[in-house]
Amino acid sequence: MQINIEKEFIELSPENPDETSKLETVWKMIVDCARFNRKLVPIGEYIPSKRNMARFAIEGEKGSDDYPSVFVDHDCRCYCQTCNKYIELKKGERIPPCCGKLMEVMD
Repeated sequence: MQINIEKEFIELSPENPDETSKLETVWKMIVDCARFNRKLVPIGEYIPSKRNMARFAIEGEKGSDDYPSVFVDHDCRCYCQTCNKYIELKKGERIPPCCGKLMEVMD
């Protein structure tokens, strides 16, 4: 993982598919497009000579998982009216939530 620091900004750039997947998971845990974003809070200390690992807790309001289970009856594309993200779904897959509500079927 490449870490770049510029003033008050930190950029994390994955260097392999595993790191890309893990960074995407962290992003989804922290970012909620429509409501509150969560934050990383350091835990303990970071002393490289002692243990070369930094640990953080994720704090803040967690999005609700109380969405109805709606499954598509044909291959289709769904999108989020709030952030314009879209996803391709196959017949029988569950419509995922995004930005606090279920995505909309486009076709």
